[in-house]
Amino acid sequence: MTRTARLRSAKDTKWVANYGGKHIVRSYSKWYGVDRLCAISELRLLGVTVSVDYENKARASVDALADTRRRKKEERERKRQAELQCLEYEECDENFSYIAGYASNGFPFGVTWEEMGEAPRGFAKTKKFHSDILQAAR
Repeated sequence: MTRTARLRSAKDTKWVANYGGKHIVRSYSKWYGVDRLCAISELRLLGVTVSVDYENKARASVDALADTRRRKKEERERKRQAELQCLEYEECDENFSYIAGYASNGFPFGVTWEEMGEAPRGFAKTKKFHSDILQAAR
């Protein structure tokens, strides 16, 4: 539905006049399927007063949501790249760049990322290398 159609619908059905709830912006947003900033601007066109403070909070909320979605998309892309990198190597994980095999107890052995002189590709970058942890413990 276009903006003009939504405004016409809201006027024809007297949506604003018949609304009896406390959260008019949220309700308008859900009813017409628009984001809150669009709802604020359209409600103002319909004669509803919405505070600038509320608009700023809504704008911050929309920006935070966009940042969250961007970060999640980047994380998905990193994980996908890590999986592709693991396809280049026979096997790898966050500790080993190449897993040569597994010991009888199930633990992997092979060449670590540190020995390769590389950082773990696509794996959690916040994890420290084993030697860094040992140095911090001393």
